[in-house]
Amino acid sequence: MLLELARWLEQLQSVFGLFGYLTFRGILAALTSLALSLWWGPTVIRRLAQLKGGQPIRKDGPESHFSKAGTPTMGGALILLTVLASVLLWGDLRNRYVWLVLAVMVAFGWIGWWDDWIKIVKRDPNGMKSRWKYLLQSLFGLGAGLFLFYTADAPATTTFYIPFFKAVALPLVGITFVAIAYFWIVGFSNAVNLTDGLDGLAIMPTVLVACALGVFAYASGNAVFSQYLQIPQIPGAGELVIICAAIAGAGLGFLWFNTYPAMVFMGDIGALALGAVLGTIAVIVRQELVLVVMGGIFVVETLSVMIQVASFKLTGRRVFRMAPIHHHFELKGWPEPRVIVRFWIISVILVLVGLATLKVR
Repeated sequence: MLLELARWLEQLQSVFGLFGYLTFRGILAALTSLALSLWWGPTVIRRLAQLKGGQPIRKDGPESHFSKAGTPTMGGALILLTVLASVLLWGDLRNRYVWLVLAVMVAFGWIGWWDDWIKIVKRDPNGMKSRWKYLLQSLFGLGAGLFLFYTADAPATTTFYIPFFKAVALPLVGITFVAIAYFWIVGFSNAVNLTDGLDGLAIMPTVLVACALGVFAYASGNAVFSQYLQIPQIPGAGELVIICAAIAGAGLGFLWFNTYPAMVFMGDIGALALGAVLGTIAVIVRQELVLVVMGGIFVVETLSVMIQVASFKLTGRRVFRMAPIHHHFELKGWPEPRVIVRFWIISVILVLVGLATLKVR
């Protein structure tokens, strides 16, 4: 929106040409979403409290969580609103990738809102029936994958790349590409949701991964950088920097209120949407496997649940004291802040490893 105004004003004053730079608009997007989060945050929390939007606590969860009952949830709405406002202000609205990612964010956010609403109104900690949630996620995930495949305008946009190996690239046919896109979008949507179990645990890795994906998007959208770094060139992908920056700013703003002890919880409305957005951006910039590395915390949290369920069904025994794995460490005696910060540190390391793939090829 403001980009179009800046382009017109540039004819009158060259200083407005600054808005043509992705890095400058990315900084503005991050600052805008951060400022809006800090500004709207108290109002949103107060409104959620008035609506009695308190988080129901699992009866089989750690006892230390029982005191959190009644803490307002659905705070992820604050993240989505500020990201949306920031991107509409500073993004290039002629870019199809921008609209696709925003559509995915809103669609998965709607699923999360529905799930949270059931938890709050019906006081059911399990929320929406799993089959309905998965069906809706599948429809939106497949829709995004089909859109990307049928609008692909370069061979690189439908090729599967292996990090650390510059000569390993697998061209994908329609059904394979759509299946991978679906799996990453839906998979990471649920992975972030499973990670969102402690105060601030999910949002900081999300911010870190979003920043790193912004680096990949910038390099992939630039012909010179993509050639130098030997990564796929994806025309138009650079504009995703604005979305990544907006997520980073909104996430930090949300963390201001979500840090231990949390004043508000993200809820499914935020976790499902943010995870789906990370998966979608990774598919667009053709860095699916790098996302698995950088989002390793999300992956391990998901695997811990799968291992726990499989082990209990097959042997009747549990591998972990409780899944997802962050609860396992709580039950081992780790204070909640210790679990959170250590997981953050691991996430920083994994993101740095992922960024190293830009050069190590």
